[in-house]
Amino acid sequence: MGLVAEFEIHCEALPLAGVAAAVPEATLILELQFNHGDRPLFLVTASGVSRTELEHALGAARDVERWTLVGQAGDTRRYQIRPALSLEEQLGDAIDDLTGLKALATAEAIIERIEVRDDGWRQTGWFASRDAFTEFSSFWQHNAGFRLRRLTQDGESEPPGEGLTDRQHEALRTAYELGHFDIPRRASLEDVATELDISASSVSERLRRAQTRLIEETVAPTWPPLPTRS
Repeated sequence: MGLVAEFEIHCEALPLAGVAAAVPEATLILELQFNHGDRPLFLVTASGVSRTELEHALGAARDVERWTLVGQAGDTRRYQIRPALSLEEQLGDAIDDLTGLKALATAEAIIERIEVRDDGWRQTGWFASRDAFTEFSSFWQHNAGFRLRRLTQDGESEPPGEGLTDRQHEALRTAYELGHFDIPRRASLEDVATELDISASSVSERLRRAQTRLIEETVAPTWPPLPTRS
């Protein structure tokens, strides 16, 4: 039976990590189109950041040759991006085993979700066997940084909320435990902010993003978003 894994690859040289660092509040979901030679096209779904901020970051990125906005729904946008570097050029200074990197392209695995972060990628993938997962994870353990967050056999359900960031988890749990969601409410945003030692506006932002993520996972498809109600 195959395995489903959620994991993080910590390597700042990975494509678009610099863009994520430039717009830290953005959620960037990446798809790779490998049928375009040694420079696979990037399809990026972006949310949580203004168009101006994101496109400025794309324009300044060393690994982006050009980009095209191909769709928009609410504050979520879809971009096609032509990379300026091949994967070998992109990662050559950070990873010694480029032969092993190329071999991963034929691994018995399907990577179905890549979230770009400032320190690398967070991914979810399906692996045909334990050996296939071990080969994949061992490469990144030896060449960059690898953190396994979840590993299950395929067919096992994944509870909602696995897509939340650690800070969103913390904010949501703290707000719940303090009674922020009770009726009547027992804790204000300021109370939650004091507990977390951050500003009330930051708490509000984290809770809003966490709630949006839970809605996307439970009652709405990720794409397209639900239509905005007037």
